[in-house]
Amino acid sequence: MTYENLLYDIEERVCTITLNRPEKMNALSWDLRQEFLDAIKKAERDSEVGCIVVKGAGRAFSAGYDMSPTTSNAPRRGYVSEDVDQITGQYARDLLNTWWTIWDLTKPVIAQVHGWCLAGASELASMCDLMFVAEDAQFGYPPVRVMAGPDLMYFPWKMPMSQAKYLMLTGKAVTGKEAADMGWATKVFPSDQLDAETVKEARAIATISPDRLAASKLMTNRAYEIMGYRAAMEVGVDWQALSSYGSSRSVWKEKVRSEGLKAALLWRDGPFGDYSARPRE
Repeated sequence: MTYENLLYDIEERVCTITLNRPEKMNALSWDLRQEFLDAIKKAERDSEVGCIVVKGAGRAFSAGYDMSPTTSNAPRRGYVSEDVDQITGQYARDLLNTWWTIWDLTKPVIAQVHGWCLAGASELASMCDLMFVAEDAQFGYPPVRVMAGPDLMYFPWKMPMSQAKYLMLTGKAVTGKEAADMGWATKVFPSDQLDAETVKEARAIATISPDRLAASKLMTNRAYEIMGYRAAMEVGVDWQALSSYGSSRSVWKEKVRSEGLKAALLWRDGPFGDYSARPRE
């Protein structure tokens, strides 16, 4: 496959997959996700790769899923009728099945996060085995305020209950340092050191034999699955579909239609003073 939306590079047994739509803040389009699936499976098959790093080009890891129209034949939200999607969670289930590939991969995957990491991008990063972040990175899931629950219900598995509930109820953003403090991120570094420190960590991991890494990852994953991780994520998709029936979603759509996206975002974020409503520096 020829990659148009990402970069693929191998050096010293580390494969770096770079989300490469900087003009769109690396929004996760259907085309990008298909390329990502191909790239990550390609790296898994390559005996010269011991560890995989996923990062973003430009000023952000990713702004989340790309909801804009597409000229390709790619499915997107709305590729089935809204009623069917609300009942089946078909779109969210497709997303979960994409990110399960990271979970089931036999090689460790590290998310290297800088800048914004919002909504769907936080799902991608959270499904990676490790997450190294810049101190000033910004994580958040603003759609929970008006649209629906998250497509991947990772919150209870990545942080203490009080924090999981707070972020689910408010959609508030947290910095990379705060994410590390609550256990969501693995390690935090100053932004100007993130790349070098991630490379150092990844190259060290890649020196371990592939069979040992695969066994360690599998053993850990199975323990979480016994505790209900996989089932909880699947049930989360059902709840995402059910929550999209809420009246706030209808209000949101009407706001977008009648007043435009910018005004709708200000309406959503105004009470919290963040995202679109945060003061400009």
